[in-house]
Amino acid sequence: MDPGFFKKSIPTLLFLMVFSIVGITIYYQLMSKNEKLKIYNPIDVNPKLVDISVKNIKKNHTISDFELINQNGKKITNEDYKGKIYIADFFFTRCQNICIAMAYNMAELQEYYKNDQEIMFLSHSVTPDIDSVSVLKKYAIEKGVIDGKWNVTTGLKTHIYDLARKNYFAVLDEGNGDENDFIHTEQFILIDKERRIRGFYDGTEKKDMEKIKNDIIILKKEYQ
Repeated sequence: MDPGFFKKSIPTLLFLMVFSIVGITIYYQLMSKNEKLKIYNPIDVNPKLVDISVKNIKKNHTISDFELINQNGKKITNEDYKGKIYIADFFFTRCQNICIAMAYNMAELQEYYKNDQEIMFLSHSVTPDIDSVSVLKKYAIEKGVIDGKWNVTTGLKTHIYDLARKNYFAVLDEGNGDENDFIHTEQFILIDKERRIRGFYDGTEKKDMEKIKNDIIILKKEYQ
């Protein structure tokens, strides 16, 4: 075979290699840019966690307006979370099982995002009659809650019930009207700036905390 053939082919091969590398790079950049988190609606969630009045809704679910009281006795509404990405959960201060790990992991996330003005946290007591403002204040101090960053809240039991069952889908409906009506889950719920659910995570698992961080990176790209 003519040795000159190889000399003539080298520029072509180099061009093809460079073209392939550039093409692959652009492809993965586009794939990464277009990656989006799922938007959750009631139909996508375990029916046991969803109030019967909303369980068949397939689209356009958002978190309703809310009014709660935080650890400082301050009224907290959806306006305090306007334009924010936030992580919500449900707990009670006397809980001695999953709540311990949940509070620790939420505090770790708070520390990670403490200088990020886009990210906030919201915890709802499922025993609001017991978890008064003074109880929540003591709890907040113990857990290292940063005022203005993480609101630990109480409020009307019926209102928190509606938020839990019709909005965040984070508690089971069990009991007979006493404080055990709310059998809360370990879920952390990621909410976007349009008040839509974008993820559910096990609040007791470290690996899920890393997933939240990665998902927030993806979510933030939607607003760039």
